Amino acid sequence: MGAEKPVAKRDSAYFDQWYADMEDSPAQDAIVARTLGLPPELQSTSLLSWQGIDEVATALQLRDGALLLDLACGRGGYGIEIARRTGARLIGIDFSEVALQQARLRGARLLPAGRAEFHNGSLDATGLPTGIADAIMCIDAVQFAEPPFSAMLEFRRLLTPGGRLVMTCWEAVDPSDDRVPPRIKAVHLRRDLLAAGFLDVQVHDKSDWREVERTMWEAAVAAPGGSDPAMQSFQAEGRWSLDNFDALRRVFATATAL
Repeated sequence: MGAEKPVAKRDSAYFDQWYADMEDSPAQDAIVARTLGLPPELQSTSLLSWQGIDEVATALQLRDGALLLDLACGRGGYGIEIARRTGARLIGIDFSEVALQQARLRGARLLPAGRAEFHNGSLDATGLPTGIADAIMCIDAVQFAEPPFSAMLEFRRLLTPGGRLVMTCWEAVDPSDDRVPPRIKAVHLRRDLLAAGFLDVQVHDKSDWREVERTMWEAAVAAPGGSDPAMQSFQAEGRWSLDNFDALRRVFATATAL
């Protein structure tokens, strides 16, 4: 879900199980929706609040009928919500088939027929044609590309000239801090976006978003755990996140393709 404690391997099989557990965990979804201010039907995959969705939607500068790519879309909630608001067409990409199945069901329920499709692919190998997209969003996920720069090269390939990129994630406050997971240490948005061929790169520190995260993790660890696997994982992530909270900063990046 977030910049959580390091684990051995986060491949498609890991995420298939993670999304299956989440689908059966109304307790986790209720905590996330309440603390992030989200409508229950959105069913968040990560840590973007309702206010955060507003900021992402504005920064994407979408017109009616434009094509939006939601990369590492998970259950599809954020991209579907922004497509609903803007009238954009939506393609979601993820490497978890379980997540994609859930996204397709929600897209069919919440968007007009033909407005959304969801396909298997990775952050650095989407399988989509060059220059297809008017805008790309990547929410809290670029750290899963190895390295993150490879994803940014793919984002640039996919965007039409003048297309918009909006990303949210975490960066290390101090890259030498041993508490920071290696995949987060590898994230350097300003450097890599410029090197990948983007203009007008803006990277904002979102301390207000970070405080909302703190509230969510505090609610998670205070909740009854029980035998729910998703809640157990959620609470373990929450304990790690609170113990290491000052090691990471929340960032929001926008850029324009050359």
